[in-house]
Amino acid sequence: MLVFYEKANRRKHVAPDVFVVPGVTKKLRNHFLTWRERKRLQWITEVTSASTRNEDTAGKFVLYRDVLKVDEYFLFDPFGDYLQPRLKGYRLVRGDYVPIEPVNGRLPSEPLGLHLEASGRNLLLYDPATQTYVPTPEERADGEKQRADDEKQRADDEKQRADRAEREVERLRREIEKHRQRNGA
Repeated sequence: MLVFYEKANRRKHVAPDVFVVPGVTKKLRNHFLTWRERKRLQWITEVTSASTRNEDTAGKFVLYRDVLKVDEYFLFDPFGDYLQPRLKGYRLVRGDYVPIEPVNGRLPSEPLGLHLEASGRNLLLYDPATQTYVPTPEERADGEKQRADDEKQRADDEKQRADRAEREVERLRREIEKHRQRNGA
């Protein structure tokens, strides 16, 4: 999504790979206008590559720090070709970006309340409060499928129990009827 940051100049825009602006109403947008939303971008991550590395480490670095004043800026190199280490984070402190120090091998993000971790070609989010990883979209889909499968199994099991109970009730009715017929009732 394009982020426009100067009202009268349509050329003043940037397209971060991922950004977070807390407090903004969730709605479908074609672009983000900073002057209309009246909120600052607080967190940005760029996935760097051969074609974007210079812009990510120089031009965008300065733009995010000096113009947009983004609280945290992360760079991730999924293949480890351009950045060492593959994940770098910077926090805005008194107008300058200072490197974020790792905590247990992860980079903590204050705006997100999560820690970022490079794992293979993936960027993982870790929740230190719950000490669990935030599920990836694939894991979430797998989890939803598993929950649906589990729910179907529970429904099938419940139907089988109900069928058995119904058969048992019918068996007991027949038995009671036989008993009544034998006793002349």
